Amino acid sequence: MKIEPSDEAPKAALAGFTPLFGGAKIVLAETPKAVTPFGGLCSFIAYLQQIGFGLRVAQTLPFPAPTSPNAIPLAHTFTAFFFAVVTGASRFAHTDWLRGDRALHALLGIARFPGDDTVRALFRRFTQGHIEAFWRPLWRWSLALVTAPPEGFHLDLDSTIFCREGHQEGARKGYNPRRKGRKSHHPLLAVLAEAPFILHGWLRSGNCGSARGAAEFLKEALALAPATLKVRCVRADSGFFADEFLSFLEARQLPYVVVARLTGGVKRRCAGLPDSVWTELDENYCVGEISLQLQGWAVARRFIVVRERVRESKAAVGRLLLEVPGYTYRVFVTNRSDAGEVIWRDYNGRACVEQRIEELKNDLSAGGFCVREFFGTEAAFLSVLFAFNLLSLYQRQLAPERPYRQPATLRSQVFVAGAILGLIGKQTALKLSEAWGGLAKHRPLLDAVLQWSPPTSPKLDSGLPQTVPAGASP
Repeated sequence: MKIEPSDEAPKAALAGFTPLFGGAKIVLAETPKAVTPFGGLCSFIAYLQQIGFGLRVAQTLPFPAPTSPNAIPLAHTFTAFFFAVVTGASRFAHTDWLRGDRALHALLGIARFPGDDTVRALFRRFTQGHIEAFWRPLWRWSLALVTAPPEGFHLDLDSTIFCREGHQEGARKGYNPRRKGRKSHHPLLAVLAEAPFILHGWLRSGNCGSARGAAEFLKEALALAPATLKVRCVRADSGFFADEFLSFLEARQLPYVVVARLTGGVKRRCAGLPDSVWTELDENYCVGEISLQLQGWAVARRFIVVRERVRESKAAVGRLLLEVPGYTYRVFVTNRSDAGEVIWRDYNGRACVEQRIEELKNDLSAGGFCVREFFGTEAAFLSVLFAFNLLSLYQRQLAPERPYRQPATLRSQVFVAGAILGLIGKQTALKLSEAWGGLAKHRPLLDAVLQWSPPTSPKLDSGLPQTVPAGASP
């Protein structure tokens, strides 16, 4: 590998070592220049500037501006945490790894980068009222940037488990398949499948069941959505198989497909279906349907039953019924009139919500940011969801023809790029390393950002001040 001569003499050789596979000795030195491993963030930062991220955050934060002349603006503190999440932080303490990245500070317009204690202190100030005042308007603003398909969105509901160690508020013993008996939080999510976009999120105590508060949660989620957003179908797993929730969907005239819990009554009806009821799809799958009114229900509902033949070559999905050996069964309850096979195949598309949850947990560490106060933890959790949404909007609105890339892939393929902050004439310049793609890789993304006109909503923008609030990014 050819090494170009340095444009500056090293101040002092600190140490030296021999390369792993031999060769000339490598000398360690230092440079006063600001170097960043995240030069590829330039197009994402330009996108946030285009949509007014800094202004919106500074305007919406529900806390009074600090009065000390040495205090860091709250919008800068929030932005510091936001970019720590985007660049791979999984704990509040990891925010500190960006404090020495002076090149990134210049890209953000942040003169003094906060430490992890300052970031943690911001989130510990949040109460339930602050969350309503900050996150609900911010979510409506970001939803205005979503492009809806003509036929509407599939709205997928699901919950997950965040294991907790210690004595955090809301951490309770509940359903925890990986670490039984340990404390956890049990968040609830509503995902727009085609976007992908997290429409709404709640952090809940660990002892909550999946369907607990689901109707109120969905009511809040729909209230956040603009009037133009059409819900094509609500999809959920068996954790949401509850009469109260299904009745709510029916009262709102929302089409739904929910996995039925295989209670004794449901099993008996499935096992007793005559051959004449089944519609054979192929040699392995059959579909049937029944009308069933379970105990406590005020009405009978339509159930779609999918029967799959057990094969050694494939792991069959579904439950075995002792009365019918050789087959597994999956049962769905729905208010839709489509054919049974259409209902089944449409529900199978819900698998994407599991992927979104894995991305939130593994790529953005949604469960890693925790303080003692419950609403502080929820505010951090919502910040991660917000970061996920903006990363999704960034790539969909700039390159809609490209396949969706999950946050970790976006980070490794676009954001990680060595760069040096310098000057060209009297202008500040970020010099991207050719070894990481240089301008040829990142200039098209930046041009796409600068040529794109974000959609505006008079209702959302009517309250914007004419001057930039203190703490907003330039």
